[in-house]
Amino acid sequence: MILLQVQNVARLFGAQVLFENIQMEIADNSKIALVGRNGAGKSTLLKIIAGVEAPDQGTISKNKSATIGYLAQNTGLASDDTVYDEMLKAFSEVIQMEKRMRILEELIATTPPTDNNYEAILKEYDQLQHNFADKNGYAYETETRSVLHGFGFDESFYNQKISSLSGGQKTRLALAKHLLQKPDILILDEPTNHLDIDTLAWLENYLQGYKGAILIVSHDRYFLDKVTSQTYELSRRKMRSYAGNYSRYLELKAAQLASDLKQFEKQQEEIAKLEDFVARNLARASTTKRAQSRRKQLEKIDRLEKPIETDKSVKFGFQIEKVSGNVVLTLNDSAIGYKDTLSEPVSLDIRRKDAIALVGPNGIGKSTLLKSIIGKIPFIKGEVALGANVSVGYYDQEQAQLSGRKTVLKELWDEHPTVAEKDIRSVLGGFLFTGDDVEKTIPLLSGGEKARVALAKLSMDYDNFLILDEPTNHLDIDNKEVLENALIDYEGTLLFVSHDRYFINRVATKVVELSEKGSKLYLGDYDYYLEKKQEEEELLRLKELEEGKSVVEIQATQTKQDFQAGKEQAKKLRAAQRKVEALEEQMSEIEATIQKLHLEMEKAAEENHVDSLHNLNQKMEQLQKTQDELMNEWEEASVLLEELQ
Repeated sequence: MILLQVQNVARLFGAQVLFENIQMEIADNSKIALVGRNGAGKSTLLKIIAGVEAPDQGTISKNKSATIGYLAQNTGLASDDTVYDEMLKAFSEVIQMEKRMRILEELIATTPPTDNNYEAILKEYDQLQHNFADKNGYAYETETRSVLHGFGFDESFYNQKISSLSGGQKTRLALAKHLLQKPDILILDEPTNHLDIDTLAWLENYLQGYKGAILIVSHDRYFLDKVTSQTYELSRRKMRSYAGNYSRYLELKAAQLASDLKQFEKQQEEIAKLEDFVARNLARASTTKRAQSRRKQLEKIDRLEKPIETDKSVKFGFQIEKVSGNVVLTLNDSAIGYKDTLSEPVSLDIRRKDAIALVGPNGIGKSTLLKSIIGKIPFIKGEVALGANVSVGYYDQEQAQLSGRKTVLKELWDEHPTVAEKDIRSVLGGFLFTGDDVEKTIPLLSGGEKARVALAKLSMDYDNFLILDEPTNHLDIDNKEVLENALIDYEGTLLFVSHDRYFINRVATKVVELSEKGSKLYLGDYDYYLEKKQEEEELLRLKELEEGKSVVEIQATQTKQDFQAGKEQAKKLRAAQRKVEALEEQMSEIEATIQKLHLEMEKAAEENHVDSLHNLNQKMEQLQKTQDELMNEWEEASVLLEELQ
């Protein structure tokens, strides 16, 4: 079923056209990626589709019953309520149903079956109970806790005021609330901002099972490949649709470009032949009519535009002025943080040409470690030792190193005053700053433009050790790829923080995981890191099993208390699994019995068997009471099982 149609939509700024003749269909359960360069109008188009803005031309047709949820970039949840109470607002309709059900249950218990309203009360209760179950009413609190946990909010956050949280936490809560509301069409503009790698993986799995339609703008290629199955490209004011995720879209786009180019070249050959024939034969009496016929044929040709491979991309590389020693940086058993320690012990042994990705959950101190290395924040314990001839270049994700007043040209030229202006302009041209663009002041730039200025500055310093904090933030996918290639070709050493798993896979030769327990080195890219993490978890489980067997073998020489301690966790897990399964089976049986009672009650009502109806109603009340009790038990058991797993 089609939920929404975009028909001939355009956005105009005076005589300037951002996009026009846009066509799109969103069907139920579709998973759509909207891709295109920064500035192509993706966010604007999302606002138009969501109804936040009106199109200048065209129409948006939506199924009347379809609901839309829209989350703009970096939108934080504004509320004076606690985290848990705010999330429950997503289920306000369900909670009202629950309250009404309790009232009806009281009425059923106190109203005689002979009362004229009795049948209407039963009918309303039956319908309400069906709707309540259909909207997951019996498990909405379990679902709320599950989603909050997925976004990194454990029970310690439940009673915290949202107004007291950080901007990133408010953004994650805004996304969590949208997921709990379950709109028919979920529109997300850069939802992966402020998410660490673990949360990204959780969100991918959640969205893969989302029952509604999803429309996403994201610069995270790994995320798009996991979640989406259809791709719309917005480029050069036009829209084109491709079946498949982002990687498949690239393949189809390349094939389409090759096909379009072949058709264009074939048409150009035909046109050249016709024009040549006309030129040679128009003046000759014997062939004039044939030449005129060819000329008419030329006039009727619908001429194809020459396909252009891509829009402009940045084009640059990182050079080094001098080669460093083999040992670039050493750090032993250090502690990082501010007043409190975030991670300890942290150790690094960085060698020339290493490309090391620093990963870990948000708030663990990745950016803090980088700033401690460059001397902006002191170590709580330990100190860095740099190797011979090491020169450090630093990229700050917050762009704090950029001036607040200078123009783009001055930003680079003031740091390299001996370089000719044309050479500075040439460097900036490689980063898509041409003509009057170089006279823009830094505060007027977009996030992507500031990122390109910072990278341009870095490229002119010729440092042999680059420390990069989220260098792909604000870059579109094509420009990320240029950065990836530049870093792959870089002859120096890299230490970088990134949440972009595709970027880590392409660039990193080693991964360092940061946790409360310190740092741990993995000698490979991101996929290797994931494999080793999985191996470690499997080995840990195997070790626990082996330890359990050894306990059994030597239990005669051990105390009963030691044996119980070794087996307690496994027993708890098995017991929790059995309890959940037993409760689910009981609830299923009761549900089947309730359905039968409904049919019997309908029959008794039709035949006006008042006594029978009264008895059936009493049975129904008891069953529903038992069902409610079982549901509460099931919720508690499910939460316990999730924690044990």
